[in-house]
Amino acid sequence: MGSESNIIGAFVRQRRKLLKLTQIDLAAKAGVGLRFVRELEQGKGTLRLDKVNEVLQLFGYTVGPVLMKREEV
Repeated sequence: MGSESNIIGAFVRQRRKLLKLTQIDLAAKAGVGLRFVRELEQGKGTLRLDKVNEVLQLFGYTVGPVLMKREEV
């Protein structure tokens, strides 16, 4: 996931705090483990996409394709 994982992790952390949820609360509501939530928020680059989507769906979001900027060679 690279730098995108940092963006997603920061987004999840911000939304979680906005809703006054602990990491434990978020994990329980999303049906994922506490370790997964911690790793997601820390920007770990190798996470299961289906689980990332389970967390994001609580906030009304999903991971999808985004066109990358490409420099012409």
